[in-house]
Amino acid sequence: MTDKLRGRTALITGAGRGIGRAIAELFAREGARVALADIDPATAGATAEEIGAGAFGLALDVADSASVRAGVDHTIANFGQLDILVNNAGFLKYTTFEDCREEDWDRIVDINMKGPFLCTQAAIPHMRARQTGAIVNMTSLAAKTGGLAAGPPYAAAKAGVLTLTIGMARYLAPDGIRVNAIAPGVIDTAMTSAPEHDALKASIPIGHSGQPEDVAQCALFLACDDSRHITGETIDVNGGLFMD
Repeated sequence: MTDKLRGRTALITGAGRGIGRAIAELFAREGARVALADIDPATAGATAEEIGAGAFGLALDVADSASVRAGVDHTIANFGQLDILVNNAGFLKYTTFEDCREEDWDRIVDINMKGPFLCTQAAIPHMRARQTGAIVNMTSLAAKTGGLAAGPPYAAAKAGVLTLTIGMARYLAPDGIRVNAIAPGVIDTAMTSAPEHDALKASIPIGHSGQPEDVAQCALFLACDDSRHITGETIDVNGGLFMD
């Protein structure tokens, strides 16, 4: 490893499994101390134990402001600082425009869009005081295509994250805080195992689905000094399913 994150600390939401876990593992290998936040603290704790020294798991519900503030405070209390925030936690339940229930809409939007807002809001005072920070949001291919394989609330929430990323980047740039996003396509996780994704998988120009590690490598680039002059951008990791 190249120690690109040596001496830095990261809080990663949804870190117990899938993409979040891959990001946490890679960041740790690159020298970061990592707080693995998840609504399921058991999976976060188990992953942190596998990573070893410099990692710990904590319970965090990104849709609840009190839980978010407690998680950010806990991370800073343990590490003394917070350099990197990865807003990865997500939730997908396939719906259509006709059968989407109001409670499903609220939960999907709360986790996928309100969550990144609340976590960033909680991290701003600390990062601003230190005049440094890198925030990586997780949007989606669905934000750019309408999300017919994911459903309207998920697509709308992820499109909101894309726009929030630009707004955050403009607002926080004077404080030395960079904000960027990743838009994964079909990545092999539990979230994309539903039949609705089969047609998308078959149409990937590069010929195969992505792996969580592919997204993790992009997150590392956006979190480290390799991207020190990049902010307000969204990087597609989709094997060519969407090109712009």
